Amino acid sequence: MTATPDGPRTACWDLPPSPAVVGRARDLVREVLTTWGAAHLRHDVVLVMDELLVNAITHGEPPIRLSVWLASAVLCVRVTDHGDAMPRRLRLSPDALHGRGLELIDALATAHGVTPLRDGPGKTVWARWDLS
Repeated sequence: MTATPDGPRTACWDLPPSPAVVGRARDLVREVLTTWGAAHLRHDVVLVMDELLVNAITHGEPPIRLSVWLASAVLCVRVTDHGDAMPRRLRLSPDALHGRGLELIDALATAHGVTPLRDGPGKTVWARWDLS
């Protein structure tokens, strides 16, 4: 993790493609947000991060990278994987147990999106919270 007193702060982790890492990632993000004075957002950010990370592990390809950054008025969480599959909205029945991740992210974050990697297959899926 790097930080400057008045500048942007970033934290980044390369993670194994295993569901077992998700709990540890939650703890890391909570700790970083608390350290940065953004603990008031930790529940929403951790829930969105969890969704992004589980999708990367389930549908993406390694390597997988989780990053969180904070600038003066913006907090962002990003998950990068190297798989070809892109996030997509599903048509779900009311009793479906899975597949509502994008709706969840819509509800919790200011904005979100996908940025394809320039140097090969893969993408970064991100969510942003405006702090102003």
